[in-house]
Amino acid sequence: MPIQNKTMLITYSDSMGKNIKETHEVLNNYIGKAIGGVHLLPFFPSTGDRGFAPYDYTVVDPAFGDWDDVEALGKEYYLMFDFMINHISRKSEMYQDFKEKHDDSKYADFFIRWEKFWEAAGENRPTKEDVDLIYKRKDKAPMQEITFADGTTEHLWNTFGEEQIDINVKSKVANEFFKQTLTDMVNHGADMIRLDAFAYAIKKADTNDFFIEPEIWDLLNEVRDILAPYKAEILPEIHEHYTIPEKISQHDYFVYDFALPMTTLYTLYSGKTNRLAKWLKMSPMKQFTTLDTHDGIGVVDARDILTDDEIEYASNELYKVGANVKRKYSSAAYNNLDIYQINSTYYSALGDDDRSYLLSRAIQVFAPGIPMVYYVGLLAGSNDLELLENTKEGRNINRHYYSKEEVAEEVQRPVVANLLKMLAWRNEFAAFDLDGSIEVETPTETTIKITRQDANGDNVAVLEADAANKTFTITANGEEVMTQA
Repeated sequence: MPIQNKTMLITYSDSMGKNIKETHEVLNNYIGKAIGGVHLLPFFPSTGDRGFAPYDYTVVDPAFGDWDDVEALGKEYYLMFDFMINHISRKSEMYQDFKEKHDDSKYADFFIRWEKFWEAAGENRPTKEDVDLIYKRKDKAPMQEITFADGTTEHLWNTFGEEQIDINVKSKVANEFFKQTLTDMVNHGADMIRLDAFAYAIKKADTNDFFIEPEIWDLLNEVRDILAPYKAEILPEIHEHYTIPEKISQHDYFVYDFALPMTTLYTLYSGKTNRLAKWLKMSPMKQFTTLDTHDGIGVVDARDILTDDEIEYASNELYKVGANVKRKYSSAAYNNLDIYQINSTYYSALGDDDRSYLLSRAIQVFAPGIPMVYYVGLLAGSNDLELLENTKEGRNINRHYYSKEEVAEEVQRPVVANLLKMLAWRNEFAAFDLDGSIEVETPTETTIKITRQDANGDNVAVLEADAANKTFTITANGEEVMTQA
């Protein structure tokens, strides 16, 4: 099924029901036309990071179902799968074969061998300066020791968790793996591939090893060439300054809008609409918008859209206004990997306030691009402190497990019912076509008017909102669709 200009749901396979089959039932029975696509978070056998340390892409984790369940979902919704282009699990065939056979392994070049990498860069490398230069996700050199069956040891590049060993994307054996895996994914129903941790994939001496040009474009083009015969799209996942997604957009790829979450929070906390208006005017149409994802709320993504003082203000307000949001939940004490994200559901970041929350989603609906809504956000979920404390994993505050029965109850809440109604309307109204236009005005300091229009000018949708008192009105071709007085 080709990608449609309809809201995409982000969900794990066991978060709206126990497995993929139950998730499918939930969508059909309770969510309806509010959703047109599904980003099914990693459903492959994995050894960590809630699926992001896969060791076998050829099968579905039996706990979630099988390929028939995935393909059945794909007959009704366009689908996005994750491909961890930067890394793979230590339990993978590649790692195990290399560990057993060392240089005789067919996967001897599959990983980035730390010592060999630096030997090629020159004598007495890496220096402290080399290691300090690397854009790291932890407070030590990104390497991990491997002990081979012959008793010798080396180190492999290891950017993320202990289970996630980096792939040498320049190697022939890795390229063959990419082609086989990506082809299998589209044959099983993937219409879009999300390239997880994409910006970390290229390693090059004398750089910070993050979004290294021009090599990063070679890698992206390689993936696009593999997928082109299947008309499948790519969505590179990068949390950083908005100018990096801007570059990717200029190469005609879909991008994420990770700046919108913090910009919208600032708008609703401060009551000032100027920064939001500026960002909406800058944003590309070929993008997926977010307010929430399976990770935390990004801070660095909004830098220079908001000033440093405004980011600090919004962050402080989040901890002040947010329901059960504490700084320690985004710290090492709760296994937080990224100091530039805050762990909270979006609903709780807005103080579990229905009016603020529904307005935030109205803003997302009218922003350029296709809305992407995380399952907890779709159900206006509050912070799950019980799961957080049981696991001591900061991001689990936003990863509640809903049973089918819970979903049936949640959709009865007015804020959820209104959100589903808003999304269903947006999915069918032509004014939101990606080849259409957007006009943004700020009549006063606290108000904003966003007008979306299709390319022919036949359909017009208007959002008029006041960020200070959280009122808004939505009209379609002059007729009222929804109002919050």
